[in-house]
Amino acid sequence: MRTVMIPLAIVAIAAPAIAQTPAEIAIRKGMEASAAGWNAGDLARFMDIYAEDAVFVTPKGLLRGKPAIADKYRSSFSGTGNARGKLSFAFLEMRGLDPAHAMLFARWTLTGASTSESGMTTLVFERRGGTWKIISDHSS
Repeated sequence: MRTVMIPLAIVAIAAPAIAQTPAEIAIRKGMEASAAGWNAGDLARFMDIYAEDAVFVTPKGLLRGKPAIADKYRSSFSGTGNARGKLSFAFLEMRGLDPAHAMLFARWTLTGASTSESGMTTLVFERRGGTWKIISDHSS
């Protein structure tokens, strides 16, 4: 029996694209806009994806509400970028929980001039007024 090896790149290109739901497309666009806000040093734009009553998990406990979450990040925003580096996301999996809720698993990466850090995030989204907002953020 002869084994044939097919390069992975060819298999990936030949694989059919997985159709994204309207919710997945909207959440991706929202996350990309949030990262663009981070990278531009625009805290309000970065925070736009969060619901007013969002909860953020920290090692010390929970932050409740968009203002408290914004305060956590405020010191790294300068208006011309972000002191912690450029933010990007690798979307790993999205799960629809019901018609109004979805969960996103992603890897975040911050790339600075001389450093890079990365971690995981689990975000729960809720559809509110035609847009998807983060209601729960657990990033580590």
